[in-house]
Amino acid sequence: MIGVFDSGIGGLTIVRELVRKLPEYRLIYFGDTARTPYGTKSPETIISYAIQDAEFLLEHGAKIIVVACHSASSVATEALRQRFPEIPIFEVVSPSVKKALAVTRKKVIGVIGTRATVSSGIYQKKIAEIDPEVKVYGNACPLLVPLVEEGWLKKPETRRIVKKYLIPLKMRGIDTLVLGCTHYPLLKPIIQAKAGRRITLVDPACEVAEEVAAFLSTHPEIEAKLSKNGKHQIYVSDLTEAFEQVARLFMGRKVNLLKADCEMYHVIKPNGS
Repeated sequence: MIGVFDSGIGGLTIVRELVRKLPEYRLIYFGDTARTPYGTKSPETIISYAIQDAEFLLEHGAKIIVVACHSASSVATEALRQRFPEIPIFEVVSPSVKKALAVTRKKVIGVIGTRATVSSGIYQKKIAEIDPEVKVYGNACPLLVPLVEEGWLKKPETRRIVKKYLIPLKMRGIDTLVLGCTHYPLLKPIIQAKAGRRITLVDPACEVAEEVAAFLSTHPEIEAKLSKNGKHQIYVSDLTEAFEQVARLFMGRKVNLLKADCEMYHVIKPNGS
């Protein structure tokens, strides 16, 4: 199976894109709803959680891992690859960087995301490694996740808050904007309207789905290990009616959420000791 984990329900936007791109493959998803959000946690805590999340997916049959969480992608990817060296691990930052560099015209890129993602400087670092002439500006948008989870996708309050978050980036003259959180694709119409037609949006959900598909097409030995009955399992660490409603919002249809075994919780140090 293709395993996907996130700090909560938001990663289902990536599941949705993977299903569209690879409809025949089985997926298993873990959303750590009991400990969400990750974006306000320390790097050490995020790494520990990410390792636990990956272990859960591997124990349930995942052969590859997709880190849907931007906060975990930003600070935990290297630790995950060290911990699981034989498992292909995909994260949402690298494919987004590639796309942003491909579409920027003025070499001025904006990033919106959680505080952990923005403060990590991961986009600035990865973009500078490829093209040091590109300017990258980030802005943390902590209010957008709760607005999405409340279903306020068309509320005037949401439009005003999005506009306020984008003003500093627009003043920097960005021509490309990375949606650095799994929740933000649901706000794409508002974000695009407030950003303006001259700013190109980069949706990491689309980009990582493309990357996984390309990988499978060139690695038949891995592709052959994946189940292909099209059935999916969606696990969460805490199950409430509210999470079920949000999951339906993200997937665009009713989703059967399964409660995960919370005995998975234990302290894991980044070095595995």
